[in-house]
Amino acid sequence: MALDKFGLCVRREVPKNGLSEGRYNEGVRPRIAIPVPHSDLEYANRSLPQYERAIEMAGGEPVRIPLDHAPAELMKLIEGCDAVLLPGSKADVDPAKYNAPSDPHTNPADSQRDIVDKVLLEDAYTTRKPVLGICYGLQSLNVYRAGTLIQHIESAINHEAGRKVPVAHDVTIEPNAKLAAIVGTRAKAPLLVQPPIPWLEPGDATGIHTSGEGHGFSRAENDEEKPGASAPEAETVVIPVNSSHHQSAGAVGDGLRAVARCPNDGVIEALEGTSPDHFVLAVQWHPERSVDQDEPSRALFRALVAAAQARHAHI
Repeated sequence: MALDKFGLCVRREVPKNGLSEGRYNEGVRPRIAIPVPHSDLEYANRSLPQYERAIEMAGGEPVRIPLDHAPAELMKLIEGCDAVLLPGSKADVDPAKYNAPSDPHTNPADSQRDIVDKVLLEDAYTTRKPVLGICYGLQSLNVYRAGTLIQHIESAINHEAGRKVPVAHDVTIEPNAKLAAIVGTRAKAPLLVQPPIPWLEPGDATGIHTSGEGHGFSRAENDEEKPGASAPEAETVVIPVNSSHHQSAGAVGDGLRAVARCPNDGVIEALEGTSPDHFVLAVQWHPERSVDQDEPSRALFRALVAAAQARHAHI
């Protein structure tokens, strides 16, 4: 390990196949851009390696994007990357960005991180690079797409449980969401692929409930409860998650849809892009903390890397 000029630990490796980092072929891992989580270097040094390790486990090469480079320097780094991972942060997005007054509970914004996230997202949406947002990354993505945030969650569920609590609550995922296909393969029952359920609107938490059978699947509703139902419904995916946030998505941004919620209070826990040719996914929990114990957590990072590989194959 060495320190870069920003005071961050850097892992330096020589590609096993001897190819230069600038060339991409089947022998080179997809390069995943990860902005430094916060301009506070102590916080960044503690949190960033977890994301990098998760990407490496999934078969990707993490690329650190500094927060203090000039735009031209940033673009040189970003153009050589195949996908974007927006990590968590101890900051909150500036409420002025979504035309709201600041709540007393809102943490100070990190303007450097905001600028880098915007550059990364502009490039990703222009060139259709895959995007995975985590915690603050979900909120940053939603605001970038003209959505809003709930600045402080008032709930009986402790969404600020923190890293010492491995399971804070369950999350219910819409059965036909991409997220369900990614994380649902290890659940207790097979995921049945069906058309969207007509009476369950996207983002409607009222039609989703747990079965009381633990962290597996549960039915959204029974066929008998709705007239005209002619086929079995897909199973709702239920997974346990950690939680370290006090804000959440409010109004969902353009080209996004809410696909997962906390069943106890309806808080949005995941967003997906609506364009079928662009992988955009964001979760409110921290899968990078649980990749050693949890298959759904590993699956999220594998999905990002696989999407990066697929995109590059079509360039």
